[in-house]
Amino acid sequence: MWTENKARFIEEYLYRFVMVTRHGTYIDGFAGPQRINELEMWAAKRVLESEPPWLRHFYLCEKRRNKLKALEQLKQSLPQVDSRGNKIKRQVEIYPGDSNIHIQDLLKSGVISQKEATFCLLDQHTFECKWATVQALANYKTSEHNKIEIFYFLAIKWLKRALALLKNPEPAMNWWGQDDVYDLRNMKPTEIKDEFVRRMKRDLGYKSAHGWPIFEREGGGGGIMYYMIHASDHPEAYKLMRRAYVSAVKPKDKAEQLEMWSLFEQAQEQA
Repeated sequence: MWTENKARFIEEYLYRFVMVTRHGTYIDGFAGPQRINELEMWAAKRVLESEPPWLRHFYLCEKRRNKLKALEQLKQSLPQVDSRGNKIKRQVEIYPGDSNIHIQDLLKSGVISQKEATFCLLDQHTFECKWATVQALANYKTSEHNKIEIFYFLAIKWLKRALALLKNPEPAMNWWGQDDVYDLRNMKPTEIKDEFVRRMKRDLGYKSAHGWPIFEREGGGGGIMYYMIHASDHPEAYKLMRRAYVSAVKPKDKAEQLEMWSLFEQAQEQA
């Protein structure tokens, strides 16, 4: 359920994103399907097949061979015309290997223009995305242009367990970008989320940053599995993201919807 909710959430937001920008670039650091046999939950597929097809440039990174094969098949299967019969102008680049390297190289190439509205999904499992990669994305645009929007997966449900099981601290230190990463073991989940939000604003200079909880079951049941942290400079980004969240994640039952929103507000307010 949480994987499907996340895919819908991303799709709903990017629909609103392109309705405002009318163009755009999409970067996906971990673009392959999470489950090969459940492609309806695949965020990249939903985004590539969405209409209106105004996102023009797609840069997709993936490390695993079976997921790379699925990406190549998806690229080949994409329609050439939209539902109105108009030809779709689309560039799809697939990068096999470590997304931390590929994203840095992509940014250094300067292929993304300063004026291009750009959205980056960093849908890692736990510690795969290095903080240096997030910094590079945040610092790419000059001050007169909106920063690259980041949608960042924070694995709150199993984060402390993953830290405890690490034999080598280097992956976690690279992920956190500081040597105090093990201090997170003494923090509440909401405190960890709040610290990420603060760092997006304080350290990376984003004007807006929020953590959106994805629950284990609809209606808020089972607790929060993870947060999707959204950072943006666009003045309408929070409003668009909130609408996308309501549309993608809310339960259909009114009582469950109210309960979920109560849990959401508590998660936003707790320290």
